[in-house]
Amino acid sequence: MILGIGSDLCDIRRIERSLERFGERFTQRVFTDGERAKSDRRATRAASYARRFAAKEACSKALGTGMSRGVFWRDMEVVNLPGGRPTMRLTGGAAERLAAMTPPGHTAIVHVSLTDDPPLAQAFVVIEARAVSG
Repeated sequence: MILGIGSDLCDIRRIERSLERFGERFTQRVFTDGERAKSDRRATRAASYARRFAAKEACSKALGTGMSRGVFWRDMEVVNLPGGRPTMRLTGGAAERLAAMTPPGHTAIVHVSLTDDPPLAQAFVVIEARAVSG
């Protein structure tokens, strides 16, 4: 069953300006260590950050909170599964919200789709609850 759906569209140029203007103050406030390491290695650094920014916004929408009610930027981390497919690792308030919205006897799975076509980056997040087979 679908618990939440979120999408976001982000202007890569806006992220580029934030990187230029605020540098590490911006990246450390919004992104996890893993996200910063991955994005800083990319030739298209701003686009990489923009995709992750869009994913965080989309995830907060799928959680039904936006960036409020105890859900913070760094509570949501874009990570890749072993095959390379992106997903989200949730901690703190985001993990608490996910646990609260997941019905008993189910496990939550966060599906993520990321893309960019400069100057835009886009993300979709679908939170699914799957029955735990026992």
